[in-house]
Amino acid sequence: MTEVQSTTSISGDQTDQTGQLTDQTEQLAEEQKLPKRQTPFSKAFVEFIPKDWAPYDPTLPDRLDSVPSATAHRNALAARFPGERLVIPAGTLVRRNNDCDYPFRPNSAFAYYSGLGTDREPNAVLVIDPTAEARDTLYFKPRAPRTDREFYADPTYGEMWVGKRESLAEMAAMTGLECRDISRLQDAVSAGDPQVRVIRDADAGVTETVDSLRPAGSEEADQEFYQVTSDARFCKDDWETGQLREACRKSKVGFEAMIEEIPAAVAKGRGERWLEGTFGLHARHLGNNVGYGSICAAGDHANTLHWVRNDGDLRPGELVLIDAGIEVDSLYTADITRTLPISGRFTPAQRRVYQAVLEAQDAAAAVARVGHDHREIHQAAIRVICEYLAEWGILPVPVEEALSPEGGQFRRWMVHGTSHHLGLDVHDCSEAARKDYSGPLRAGMTVSDEPGIYFKATDLLVPEEFRGIGVRIEDDILITDGDCEWLSKDTPRQIDDVEAWMAEIWAK
Repeated sequence: MTEVQSTTSISGDQTDQTGQLTDQTEQLAEEQKLPKRQTPFSKAFVEFIPKDWAPYDPTLPDRLDSVPSATAHRNALAARFPGERLVIPAGTLVRRNNDCDYPFRPNSAFAYYSGLGTDREPNAVLVIDPTAEARDTLYFKPRAPRTDREFYADPTYGEMWVGKRESLAEMAAMTGLECRDISRLQDAVSAGDPQVRVIRDADAGVTETVDSLRPAGSEEADQEFYQVTSDARFCKDDWETGQLREACRKSKVGFEAMIEEIPAAVAKGRGERWLEGTFGLHARHLGNNVGYGSICAAGDHANTLHWVRNDGDLRPGELVLIDAGIEVDSLYTADITRTLPISGRFTPAQRRVYQAVLEAQDAAAAVARVGHDHREIHQAAIRVICEYLAEWGILPVPVEEALSPEGGQFRRWMVHGTSHHLGLDVHDCSEAARKDYSGPLRAGMTVSDEPGIYFKATDLLVPEEFRGIGVRIEDDILITDGDCEWLSKDTPRQIDDVEAWMAEIWAK
């Protein structure tokens, strides 16, 4: 990790025998407003650094393929709040520790309405304002000239630190948006007298600025705005669906890489983390990153729903539950779970549990269609699971009682819901009202189908042959006017297909 410092010296003695900065250096550092560990820049260096660079390529970048989709999203949002000024920040860099930041990911609403993905663009703000000369304007920090101190001294924006940034013209060419320097944001937000709404949680500084320019008590209007931006993402257009298909396709590659590495993961120890790292490598190579923290849970760890520690061993004869998805550069993510036999073949007991989960998943998919409510996906799955729990003598009450609001005993072995919305966030549209989130399914919605059965090793109500077995199968499905489309269908899930898939990979 490169420290925030310069090797350029100033004239005269700068340090005493203990290496501490002298008063002269401290004064220069204060004048140049430098971070604590950055050495002041001499006049000779400042005059030298801008010389003899090749000119920037004047060719403007191609327009992002997200632009038509993002434009349609902005048009719909502007129509929903006619005459109002809508402020959507990208968010800020977040400190990890000391002077190290977490990798930047823009706020999902910003990505949805700007069309920008990957790590673009920290501290930027999208403003949709029907009273402005250009309705849709992106305010961001453009590239500084090489004569500017920012070029060599600014670790947040400087080209020497973070690479070549876009100019206003280049960003405009990419996004189709009017682009202006972020220094002009406050004037734009305060101009005229329309109602102003802001995504409050994205950037505290922007929210503070907006709040200072409007009447107190606007939080309720902002919450409505945030909910509307979440609701808007329920139904995906063709471009968004294509991004999700690509995320699923690339995630299959990541799963195949993990399967290939299972023998090494067994041999090396701490194999869960070996698989996690393998998938992370492919996520960064094929896309932007993992869409969420991968779960690689071997043996009894599979019965901890959010096992993300991933520090356990892989043992022959056990299962490993892997819940992972690649987030592509547009930030749309897959969310796939496969439960794999570490030795390549399921034991009879593992097959029985796996088959029950598989049938529950198929039952859920059968009702994942227009005309049904989202909650029916879960209801269909848990009915199958309850029937199997009763058949195995585990369920302490009749199936119908367990399924009733007064029952719920099955939740000891199937704690979570079966389905959530999927898109820019792995749990997309989470700010939508509950009635909308679990309401009628509409064509274009993308949801998960992920039942599971979890038999902890310490659960004495479970037959001994099943203890320590945890199985979840998760696929991403698109709601259509007919049968749902399995976006992740290329990743095998049937028992015989999984075994053949693993054998084929290991035979290469």
